[in-house]
Amino acid sequence: MTTIAPEILRQVRRIDLRTRGLVNSRFAGEYHSVFKGQGMEFSEVREYQPGDEVRTIDWNVSARMRRLFVKRYVEERELTVLLIVDCSGSSRFGTVVRDKQAASAELAAVLALTAARNNDRAGLILCSDHPEHVVPPRKGRRHALRLVRDVLAWPASARGTDLASGLDYAARLLTHHAIVFVISDFVTPTVDRSLRALSQRHDVVAVVLDDPGERDLPNVGVARLVDAETGRIIEIDTSDTRVRAGYRRAIASERSARQAMLRRLAIDEVIVRTELGWAEPLLRFFSTREIRSRRLRRR
Repeated sequence: MTTIAPEILRQVRRIDLRTRGLVNSRFAGEYHSVFKGQGMEFSEVREYQPGDEVRTIDWNVSARMRRLFVKRYVEERELTVLLIVDCSGSSRFGTVVRDKQAASAELAAVLALTAARNNDRAGLILCSDHPEHVVPPRKGRRHALRLVRDVLAWPASARGTDLASGLDYAARLLTHHAIVFVISDFVTPTVDRSLRALSQRHDVVAVVLDDPGERDLPNVGVARLVDAETGRIIEIDTSDTRVRAGYRRAIASERSARQAMLRRLAIDEVIVRTELGWAEPLLRFFSTREIRSRRLRRR
């Protein structure tokens, strides 16, 4: 992309402002605790920064220097965070303030900026029915905001979804262990094999975008619906209770199948509802992972 529309740049700035406070105050510390951990071998002491865990404070040094310092350990190595973001036709769907594309951009912002805050690298794969756009992992806040811009502005060449192609590309791209966030509504052909192969070498997290307009079929009489990915048009009578009940069963079956697959592959699922936002689901995910890590360490 050579020319970026002013409105896209304004959106990036708005997202940056919305996410900056939480990244600095909460997410950076939670991310650090879950993914970087605390090793056994002491490395150095450095000055405290907002978002550092209180339990890493070296109180003796802090008392002598009259300002806060924290301990660093050898395990605080650089990590790679890769965002695989669904940019297919269904990502433009939305019935509330933010559509799934906007939600993806905010998620990309908080995850990439949190990685930058921890001196880690972040990269991006935009995927429709093939990998549309790849940004290799790099460090820095400027680079993180570039990823947000690309999620918002990339002109996808296809409307269909095939997440497996993006997952397979990621497996070839990543040469070392990485944290991979897959951000999608997961309305896609089967991804079991690709997810299994990727999760064997990397820490994979499925971030599932969920819009209220997809959960229930509203009773609005005869409606003409257009498939965002195939362009197919159908007419249905939404006032028919059997039609609405059948729709609910189909949606519940899809979600049950996805959740069963992720459990089988031991992949964490974070459900982000577009009408509620991403902050609470992500914080809940970090908290759950931290509790699980503590239990494993005790064993």
